[in-house]
Amino acid sequence: MALPRDLETFSAVLRAEGPAAALAYLNEGVPHRYSAIYRFAGLKLQNVFLQDKLGEMRPQYLATVPFDQSFCQFVRRDSAFRTDNSAVDPRLEGHPYQGVVVSYHSVPVVSDAGELWGTLSHFDMASLPLCDDEFELMQGAAKLLPSFLVER
Repeated sequence: MALPRDLETFSAVLRAEGPAAALAYLNEGVPHRYSAIYRFAGLKLQNVFLQDKLGEMRPQYLATVPFDQSFCQFVRRDSAFRTDNSAVDPRLEGHPYQGVVVSYHSVPVVSDAGELWGTLSHFDMASLPLCDDEFELMQGAAKLLPSFLVER
């Protein structure tokens, strides 16, 4: 039986099983292949957790991403970023990953001290929407994650 899709359930999974299981819970409710938590590390983004619907090992190109080549830079600038299809999104004109990472939905993870720590994202190499309810769940989840991540 599927778990309810709400912040209370996310919080219970996070407390009982940790951030990897909580990320898997988020991924179960979206069509996107990947759900990820990235940490800002200078001029790079470091993948901390990755959930792949196909259960494959993390590809090397997703382990560390140059900040200026990531879509996470737009989360830092705009406080969230959503695109169902980067190939036709004019905000991404000329970006090296436009049309490669096709759907990308991401929110900031802010530390308890108020500093931007990283991002929580759903993404895929195919054009996929993210419903507003799942985006709101992701926003709420990002607020609960910091105390489980700051030591990483």
